[in-house]
Amino acid sequence: MHFQLSEEHLMIQKAARDFAQNQCLPGVIERDEKQIFPREQITQLAELGFMGMMVDPKYGGAGMDTISYVLAMEEISKVDASVSVCMSVNNSLVCWGLETYGTEEQKQQYLVPLAQGKKDGELYIGAFLLSEPEAGSDATSQSTTAEDKGDYYLLNGTKNWITNGSSASVYLVIAQTDVAKGSHGINAFIVEKNTPGITVGAKENKMGIRGSDTHSISFTDVKVPKANRIGEDGFGFKFAMKTLAGGRIGIASQALGIASGAYELALAYSKQRKAFGKEIMHHQAIQFKLADMATKVEAARLLCLKSAWEKDNHMDYTISGSMAKVYASEAAMWIATEAVQVHGGYGYVKEYHVERLMRDAKITQIYEGTSEIQRVVISRSILK
Repeated sequence: MHFQLSEEHLMIQKAARDFAQNQCLPGVIERDEKQIFPREQITQLAELGFMGMMVDPKYGGAGMDTISYVLAMEEISKVDASVSVCMSVNNSLVCWGLETYGTEEQKQQYLVPLAQGKKDGELYIGAFLLSEPEAGSDATSQSTTAEDKGDYYLLNGTKNWITNGSSASVYLVIAQTDVAKGSHGINAFIVEKNTPGITVGAKENKMGIRGSDTHSISFTDVKVPKANRIGEDGFGFKFAMKTLAGGRIGIASQALGIASGAYELALAYSKQRKAFGKEIMHHQAIQFKLADMATKVEAARLLCLKSAWEKDNHMDYTISGSMAKVYASEAAMWIATEAVQVHGGYGYVKEYHVERLMRDAKITQIYEGTSEIQRVVISRSILK
């Protein structure tokens, strides 16, 4: 066991850091305030190969490992979590699910452009449609239906809180085909956004990650070819759970980035701001805050990297992913709040960035499995 990153990992980390500082930081406050989708930044990420980081090069991906993905997510999330969540959804939920469970035809038609982030010169990304108005943490309670019509399915229903909702070209939709079979009657479908019968709702006016493109999506008699079902009939719930297990590594890494970004800003500010005749870093109250921040960041980072290592080594990463997500997300919320406190009044204004990181941190405790759901997963594993 060793804790040293490889030269390749260090190069990827630096590339992500440079991208975040040079391409994401300029304009990040305006994008947040005006809810501007970071299309230019996502397009540039695709050029770097970061929208299909773990996809096999034969399908247009970069062929990197999960550790590389965690490192890149952390660096980008330090600066703009709205950019990183788009990257996370496309990598963890969409590309991984298609590469792992899709047919060869589905991979050629959809995975290749998704991994490249473009098709015919235009941005091409995906979205994962699971949550509903009455089905968030309880993913088995799917009201969206997919009626088997022989050579196609007829899709009806509404999905909520969809990242990349209006910007995605393709949706992975979870829907109920046979209510009597419960979770075994759920299927997953590839649905092209321009299919007749799809309505994209208004953009949600959110507390944080305001640049992220979050919408409700409604389906009215949408015809989905049988060839667009992922896996065997009834595989949809298992597909969703397996995909979300990997997605949690991505969101844990996002939370880690928010935490480490807030900590770094607080540390730098403590060396500049003076109170009672000396820099505030010399006051023990601030020193203790920074010590706790640094410790929590390091613990979250190790949890994220351990889960990524398990995934890369084809081990069961379900529990480590849940541990990483619940700890990193709660650390992010605590550290961002304390970073605002270290900044004092300046922390409460947008210019100093930490108030935005505090708002962005909250969602990491909620999406892709709330902290409560992560604790359910963890407790079940230790109470067998």
